[in-house]
Amino acid sequence: MLKLLFFPLSIIAVLLNPAGATDTTGIRSQAGFEDQASFADQEYTEADITEAYNAFNKYLLHPERKLYMRDTEAVTEVGAIWTQAIYWDMAMNAYKKTGSAAHRQLMEDIFKGNYEHYDKFNWDNGKVWFIYDDIMWWVISLARGYELTNNAQYLELAETGFERVWSGSPVVKDGGSYDPVNGGMYWQWNQKNPSAPKAGDGKMACINYPTVIAAMTLYNNTKNPEYLAKAKKIYDWASANLFDKQTGVVADSKHGNGEPHWKMHVYNQGTCIGAAMLLYKNTKEERYLHDAVLAANYVKETMSDRKGILPFGGGEEQGIYTAIFAQYIIRLIEDGNKPEYLPWLRRNINRGWKNRDKSRKLTGKDYKRKVTAAEAVSCYDASGIPALMLVCPPKY
Repeated sequence: MLKLLFFPLSIIAVLLNPAGATDTTGIRSQAGFEDQASFADQEYTEADITEAYNAFNKYLLHPERKLYMRDTEAVTEVGAIWTQAIYWDMAMNAYKKTGSAAHRQLMEDIFKGNYEHYDKFNWDNGKVWFIYDDIMWWVISLARGYELTNNAQYLELAETGFERVWSGSPVVKDGGSYDPVNGGMYWQWNQKNPSAPKAGDGKMACINYPTVIAAMTLYNNTKNPEYLAKAKKIYDWASANLFDKQTGVVADSKHGNGEPHWKMHVYNQGTCIGAAMLLYKNTKEERYLHDAVLAANYVKETMSDRKGILPFGGGEEQGIYTAIFAQYIIRLIEDGNKPEYLPWLRRNINRGWKNRDKSRKLTGKDYKRKVTAAEAVSCYDASGIPALMLVCPPKY
């Protein structure tokens, strides 16, 4: 594999600028998917990947705090706590791609910055960590960090974080996310009364599928059978309550015994794919691969527009959804032997990169709109194209 020529981090630090609408699903019929050749853009290259990821860090990673700033004009405001874990995933993917000392150092710097900012990952701090999925996104990344580096601190934090979400905190007295009676994982606890019953509260896709991913990543690294059992248990609940087995749609949430809330988001489709593929790789049960293909096809053939361009949401943090999707669609491609999804992903990369701000080399979340040099670009919106690039090899 060719080595990428990334700028030294010291140069990136010097150049750093320290400074809506509902989720757009683009629903359409499968027959409306048009041939890729009709909408060809210039193909991105390895050099473009280098340039895109360098620009993301140059303009959005604070050189001293080692946190990703909310946007290119932010002075003190940082990106949301859970999204910092996704940016760490991107650094890991860069390190996996290059094996460079610079990217290994970047990984360590990002961890240190978050460790200091978020109370040293004290999971019992109910003010810093106040929603279950915020913790679980970090558990996934910490477990992945251990897998890549063998840093025992990462594994310890991942395991204690998983247990804190599953069973609750004796300090916060929240009782935990797992529902031992009806199954599934709750999204949050009552801030004013943490020990209050959660019956009827929301069980969101964004905590259930990430719990499966976290459990399987921990299982792969510890071989503790309890993680595998928990992963299967939560996946089965999510499959029965949040997944349409005919269409591949992942519901946003379910409250009590009511109908699921069938609001579709790209990141939920992605974590469903990731959870299914981790279980498939371990068990070789075809039902998991089948679910992953259904979920991926729904994004490609129904949520994407007639040109195959991925949808984007109007909410501030929704620009990161594609970065999460990138992390897991590649598992279907590689572990499920489904390279046929690569042309579609490359089309999105090509379109988003074509519409970058040519001066800063930053991309947005609407891949069909040009990013101007005058606009503030958020860490969320800028993450999708570099994240896709880091896992999807160029065509040539």
